Amino acid sequence: MKQKLKLCWQLFITFFKIGAFTFGGGYAMISLIQKETVENKKWITDDDILEIIAIAESTPGPIAINSATFVGYRTAGFFGAFCATLGVVVPSFCIILAISYLLREFNHIAVVRYAFNGIRAGVLALVLKALVTMYKKAPKGLVAYIIMALAFVITAFFDINVLYVIILCAVIGLVSSLVVSDREKKGESK
Repeated sequence: MKQKLKLCWQLFITFFKIGAFTFGGGYAMISLIQKETVENKKWITDDDILEIIAIAESTPGPIAINSATFVGYRTAGFFGAFCATLGVVVPSFCIILAISYLLREFNHIAVVRYAFNGIRAGVLALVLKALVTMYKKAPKGLVAYIIMALAFVITAFFDINVLYVIILCAVIGLVSSLVVSDREKKGESK
């Protein structure tokens, strides 16, 4: 019990740091979550991170909270999920509360506007790093490239809810894997 309590505390602290020092939301946090949970703490593997991100994107709610919940659950069960989720939420809540007050008071100052422009640029870099990391780990093939291109075109150029795009991608992936599996079975039976 003492070991589990210590692990829950470590989950809280780890996700508190991730939540406190990452601007730009969940996608910007993905690379930090991967670095902390896979490389530094070795709680999960790179394959686990890919699965967790896929599940976190497919379930309702912010990806950072969903990812923290799944990592926490996989690491230490229910209380691990609770502590990791709480850890990632508390800094964001406090920061948003403070920023909302400061923005209202200091929005007219040019330095404040320039600082937020710089933060936006940094967030874009973190999102791109997460994209590159996920691309390197994702399975490659013609169907995967078609799904990726189709999802990009639909989300970038059409006003279609992302949920529908995720469902469409899941259906295409499922159908293609069933077709490949069926072909392999027919090839083995010959």
